[in-house]
Amino acid sequence: MECNHDCSSCTSDCAEREPQDLHEQLNEYSSVKRVIGVVSGKGGVGKSLVTSMLAVTFNRLGNNTAVLDADITGPSIPKAFGLTQRCMGSDEGILPVRTTTGIDVISVNLLLENETDPVIWRSPIITSTVKQFWKDVVWKDIDYMFVDMPPGTGDIPLTVFQSLPLDGIVIVASPQELVSMIVQKAVKMAQMMNVPILGIVENMSYFMCPDCGKKHSVFGDSHIDEIAEKYGTEVLAKLPIDPELAQSIDEGSVEFFGGNYLDDAAAKIESKLNN
Repeated sequence: MECNHDCSSCTSDCAEREPQDLHEQLNEYSSVKRVIGVVSGKGGVGKSLVTSMLAVTFNRLGNNTAVLDADITGPSIPKAFGLTQRCMGSDEGILPVRTTTGIDVISVNLLLENETDPVIWRSPIITSTVKQFWKDVVWKDIDYMFVDMPPGTGDIPLTVFQSLPLDGIVIVASPQELVSMIVQKAVKMAQMMNVPILGIVENMSYFMCPDCGKKHSVFGDSHIDEIAEKYGTEVLAKLPIDPELAQSIDEGSVEFFGGNYLDDAAAKIESKLNN
C-alpha cells in the first residue's frame, strides 16, 4: 500500500513510522519542572518512606515539592504526613492537599470517605486514576514532583513510565539476597523504557546499636554496591533501621524528623538532572 505519511491512521510497522508520544498533557494551570519516580521491585522495602523523605529533603533545600501517590491500592503517603482532610476542587481542577511545610500531595486516600476503605478497582480504572492525578490536579509552581509507584513491574509502573514525563527514577531496595534479584528487574524495566536511573537507595541497611555504637547488618551483607556497579548506576544512600524515623512515619510527622539521611542523595540527584 502506498504511504500517505499519516502515521495516526496507519497500523503498519515500518522503519519510517514516527514513535508515538503517550505522555498525558499536564493541567493548563499547572507547572512541574522535574518528575522523579520512586520504584521498588517488591513491597515492604520502604519505598513510600523514601518518597516522603525525598520530598521533605528537597523542600528543606528551598524547592517547591510535591508527591503524587500512584500506589492506588496501597496508599500510605497521607499517613506519613498526617493528612486526613479530603481534596477540594475548583474551576481549574482538583486541588492537592498541602502539608504543614508546604508540600503538595495527591493520593486516593484523600478522595475516599474513609481512609480505611479498600480500593477494589480493576486495572483500567486504577491506571486512569493515575493519569487523572497528573492531568486533572492543579500543580502550582512545582520544582520537584516525586511519584510513589506501587511495587513490581505491572500495569501502574508501566502507566507511569509511559504517561508521565519522568526525568529519572530512584530505586529502593533492602539488603536481602532475594531483593537483589528483584532490584535487577526494576533496573532492567527502566532501561527498557529508556528512563534514566538516578541511583539506588538501600533501606534498612544496618542498625546502629545505641549502647555499644557498633553497626549491625540485620539482614545480612549487602550486595547493592555490586548491583549498582553492574548496571552503571550508584548507591545514593544507605538508610539505617531508625526507630525514631519509623515513629515519625507512624505519627504522621515525617516533615519534622531531624535526620538528614538523604541530604547527599539530594545533592547527587540535583547534579545529575542539571548536568
